[in-house]
Amino acid sequence: MRATIFGATGLLGKALMREWQDDQVTGLGSKDADLRIESQVCNAVERTRPDWIVLAAAYTDVDGCETNRDLAFQVNCEGAVNVARAAKEFGAKLLFLSTDYVFDGGSTMPYKASDPRAPKSVYGASKAEAEVKLLEVMTAICIVRTSWVFGVGGKCFPETILKLAATRPQLDVVTDQRGCPTYTVDLARAIIQLCRKDASGIVHVTNSGDCTWFEFAQEIVAGAGLSTKILPTTSDKFVRPAERPKYSVLSSASLEQYQIIMPSWQDALRRYLAERKLTSALAAPKL
Repeated sequence: MRATIFGATGLLGKALMREWQDDQVTGLGSKDADLRIESQVCNAVERTRPDWIVLAAAYTDVDGCETNRDLAFQVNCEGAVNVARAAKEFGAKLLFLSTDYVFDGGSTMPYKASDPRAPKSVYGASKAEAEVKLLEVMTAICIVRTSWVFGVGGKCFPETILKLAATRPQLDVVTDQRGCPTYTVDLARAIIQLCRKDASGIVHVTNSGDCTWFEFAQEIVAGAGLSTKILPTTSDKFVRPAERPKYSVLSSASLEQYQIIMPSWQDALRRYLAERKLTSALAAPKL
């Protein structure tokens, strides 16, 4: 199988490039093809002739999207449509990465893949509109919604908590937002399996289990062996440009239909901490 990954230099893209073995995989960054320019996208797809395209590239700065609405829609929606049109033209299937932000967070039960979209942020709206338009452009598409993504090699919640915990005796973390942490390694492995199983439609992919950001932070600090105290607080104490979903737990039923079972987020966090430690040791200067 030939696969082309748009967004290969991002957090998930790096994991996909590491994990995807035994197939012919081409990784593209923004320097290789600007999603907003249709001709560049078409040329990249024509050059690589993939069986599957994984679109992991996006403008994911949730707060930045609020002040850069045009850019958010140009990249996340119009750019995605450009990739879908190129995929259709050259006979490739498309796997598009989407988000829990397409929901409003008002539920108290895990969101099913079939639940109605109701985004409350520009980022969520750009992804929700992309989903609708992509399904209009082509049928050979798999939309993978995920949430709370973390991994080695870039900015993510555990990395931020660990850096802050290294210099502060205590941290305030919100208790009124609940979701599913997702490790890039496990997400990448699930994406590869979905491509190999010719998946289609909307699939929710997260590590199993759910927690609040407060509970996640507690586990991060404990797992790293740090003594920093994590104190509970609420979202109204941390006003952000973009509204966060209060509850964005995604049901795993759509993924289980493909006989794919995800490890728990606690197990994923342990492996992340081990990978981070190893990466730091390898990067340290040799004496």
